Amino acid sequence: MKLIKAFFFFTFILSACSPSGNNKLPILGQVADAQFEFLSQDSAVVTPQTFENKIYVTDFFFTTCPTICPKMKAQMLRVYEKFENNDNVILLSHTIDPQHDTVGLLRDYAGRLGITSDHWLMVTGDKEEIFGVAKKYMVSAMEDKDQPGGFVHSGAFVLIDKKKQIRGYYDGTKELETNELMDDIEVLLNEG
Repeated sequence: MKLIKAFFFFTFILSACSPSGNNKLPILGQVADAQFEFLSQDSAVVTPQTFENKIYVTDFFFTTCPTICPKMKAQMLRVYEKFENNDNVILLSHTIDPQHDTVGLLRDYAGRLGITSDHWLMVTGDKEEIFGVAKKYMVSAMEDKDQPGGFVHSGAFVLIDKKKQIRGYYDGTKELETNELMDDIEVLLNEG
């Protein structure tokens, strides 16, 4: 946990020290080697190739989460509504409770949120594979029986560019940070 806090502090310092007027986002990591195969709420197979030449935002959640997930999904819904018709932007939410969060349950959950396009993929799959992908994005996702709901995970939204480089981390429970995320997506769209 200390390592994660240190990483976010370092990231904050880097962004705070960048010259004003510089709209270039830092490169914070690389996820090009992340390999996975999940199923979306529509039973579509989702792999790294799904995101070829796309900007995407990823996060981790579970449908029975009693803590931060409802706030995160409300904020991600704002991102979805803004970029819903932009074919260059996809949202990717991984359930960390795949035993409970089946394809059918994710479809119902997405329907309750009003998701009608394939620009927001809610995926399920092998639990260890999901936890491994979280590490590639440098965020936490794990079982913890001492936590409400039995899991603990990062509240971060992670912004990935078309080259599969991590370009930003944002607190997915906060409106202002979600606004910054949407602004940064526009920056990446303008990079070409």
